[in-house]
Amino acid sequence: MNETKELDKTLVEKVGRYRWAVFGILALIYFFVYFHRVSPAVMAGDFTKEFGISAGALGVLGAAYFYPYAIAQLPSGILADTWGTRKTVTTFVLIASVGAFLTGVATNFNMVIVGRVLIGLGVGFVYVPIMRILANWFRVHEFASLTGVLLAIGNIGALSAAAPLAYLSVMMSWKSVFYILGGITIILCGLAYLIVRDKPTDKGWPSVREIEESEGKIFKEPPARIRVGKALKTIFGSARFWPLAVWCFILYGSMMTYQGLWGGPYFKDVVGWTKITYGSLLSLVAVGMIVGCPLWGYISDKIKSRKKVIMIGSICFTGVWFGLWLSIGSTNYAVYAILNFLFGFFGGNFIVSYAQVSELYPREVAGTTTGALNIFFFLGGAVMQQTVSAIIGAYGKVAGAYPVTAYRSAWLFMAVAMVVATICAFLSKEKKIIEEKR
Repeated sequence: MNETKELDKTLVEKVGRYRWAVFGILALIYFFVYFHRVSPAVMAGDFTKEFGISAGALGVLGAAYFYPYAIAQLPSGILADTWGTRKTVTTFVLIASVGAFLTGVATNFNMVIVGRVLIGLGVGFVYVPIMRILANWFRVHEFASLTGVLLAIGNIGALSAAAPLAYLSVMMSWKSVFYILGGITIILCGLAYLIVRDKPTDKGWPSVREIEESEGKIFKEPPARIRVGKALKTIFGSARFWPLAVWCFILYGSMMTYQGLWGGPYFKDVVGWTKITYGSLLSLVAVGMIVGCPLWGYISDKIKSRKKVIMIGSICFTGVWFGLWLSIGSTNYAVYAILNFLFGFFGGNFIVSYAQVSELYPREVAGTTTGALNIFFFLGGAVMQQTVSAIIGAYGKVAGAYPVTAYRSAWLFMAVAMVVATICAFLSKEKKIIEEKR
């Protein structure tokens, strides 16, 4: 017979209220993670005008965020476990604020690159620690829903880095924008340090596990911890991991190349639209993701097949890429609006891959598995941005703009790359297939 422990209802209520303050601060920080990620698509013209940089240099600018972000994924999980989310997030987001200020005061492009590296490194230590803190403050059945809310907030940040950022950078200098970002980030660091706590027990309150047990829920003993080295060997040494890793690399890489870097310059160079006009178009990518991310997760739960959702999404996303390629040179705003929304909507099914890969491995290494897969998302962002920048740069500028043929080759490259990603989706494994083989 299981005995339930009586808890002070006042303390339970305090946990219930305070956890939303913790989540709110961290979600607001995550808003700026996405904001920084895609802002170069709108700001690229300002950097090019200020420093006279080439397409290759612009590719380096984009990659300067993604390489340190990718490197941060596994260490961020280890620090969240050992040092705690509060200290980890506060310290590294402070580094991101230094990067924002450095970008604002930059007198040459090398300083901008260093600033971008510091931003990427700093915000790279945010997502995984947030996942850790959600598990400490919220009930098990609330975790998936809050993850969806967090991703939606992140995409609102991406939305703000399109049209609103375009308006802001027209009203004031791009340097002033980065001063403001640096100031906001410092304020968020202070709030995180003052308000965020790693777990309820840090404030002398009962843990969420104790609260759930007092509500009559029965738990098994927690699984034994697996050493980091063994966990990494289990993940990277398995053939099941790699099709999804390659899929993530290409899918997210192509998304960030368009949404986060070259979408804006295309509309400026080829179509001749203003920053405010193409900023509103790029906003629709984020709108599509805000709609798509939670919907794809819901569908994958309903049909009980992560792989089918990823395959369908990959086929449709590839179709959108070919649609963008066929539309090159068009001045039809409505066509671009539809394609940009669908780009975000079908691209948003990347969130299903986290569930698919985590279900292939022991629960004890779930956090490490997420961090491992995250590496390939952001390596893809870095490598694809540099590759496409090299393709576009190879054509050279004509009358101060890259020609339509440069973008036609770049868009075709990404469409064909998505064909490869779709094949990887077909080759991927999911839990029920593994179970049938046992």
